[in-house]
Amino acid sequence: MADVIDVHTHYVPRGWPDLTDLGGPEAPWLRIESEKEAVIMTGSAEFRRIQSDCWDAEVRLRDMDADGVRTQVVSPTPAFFHYGRGGAEAAKIARIFNDLALEITAPAPDRLIPFCQVPLQDPDAACRELERAVAAGHRGVEIGNHVGDQDLDSEGVVTFLQHCAALDVPVFVHPWDMDTSPRLDRWMARWLTAMPAETHLSILALVLGGVFDRIDERLRICFAHGGGSFAFWLGRMENAWHGRNDVIGTSAYPPSHYVGRFSVDSVVFDDRALRLLVDTLGEDSVMVGSDYPYPLGERPVGEVVRKSGFLTEHARYKITRGNAERYLGL
Repeated sequence: MADVIDVHTHYVPRGWPDLTDLGGPEAPWLRIESEKEAVIMTGSAEFRRIQSDCWDAEVRLRDMDADGVRTQVVSPTPAFFHYGRGGAEAAKIARIFNDLALEITAPAPDRLIPFCQVPLQDPDAACRELERAVAAGHRGVEIGNHVGDQDLDSEGVVTFLQHCAALDVPVFVHPWDMDTSPRLDRWMARWLTAMPAETHLSILALVLGGVFDRIDERLRICFAHGGGSFAFWLGRMENAWHGRNDVIGTSAYPPSHYVGRFSVDSVVFDDRALRLLVDTLGEDSVMVGSDYPYPLGERPVGEVVRKSGFLTEHARYKITRGNAERYLGL
């Protein structure tokens, strides 16, 4: 399994221009602590400690070789999306980070595939930055799972997704900006419960929002973290669509009809959960993802898929590489 494609990894540049004028007083900046360590700051608050594997291609490639990963999709860290700012400001921020991403991936263009970010709150600006970034060398786009109170079925986001389909650009959806409360601020509960719930809600928005009914089937879209809890609760959604069609009969077909219109990554950490994904969504709709280089990710990358006893070798090949080749247009 030395040819694994990992569709879910992130980068952070080793510094960027001052964003205060664009991102406000809580704009992120990087506090460098050593050649190998830094802290992402939001204003005066610490957001996350990181290491050089976020920006150093040599370190990244060494880890990839150790884990048998041939290729990585390298996506933004969602903290830099800035969907709450004006479209013009967010577009400038996106341009800065997209250009820095190309510098990070430049040492190994055959192994590190950059995905850009866009100002999703401004569909026209998002389409323009997508076109610019793809022309510059990006191979896909990562978006957050919502813009404020607007889910992925909002008209602006649908317009952007249609543009991605028309340009044949793959989309990776990552949860971000989770709600906070005293109940969620313990035990990393936002990451352990809110992130899966946000991803589930995003897929639900595409289904019950009727997006899959009216968007081009060429759209290649993948959801992080195994699609959240969607696979586990598909039966509940199906039952509700039939039992309360007067309320949620907002899609042309029941939810199970849309299985196959999207993919999910495999970073669920448990063979039983992986089996549920494959049984529910199909072996053609799951791809290895690790969430590298963050500590809640999977290392070695693809370990659950590699050791799974229920997968046939053909299914294992599709999940580790074949499906990603189709998703990425390789």
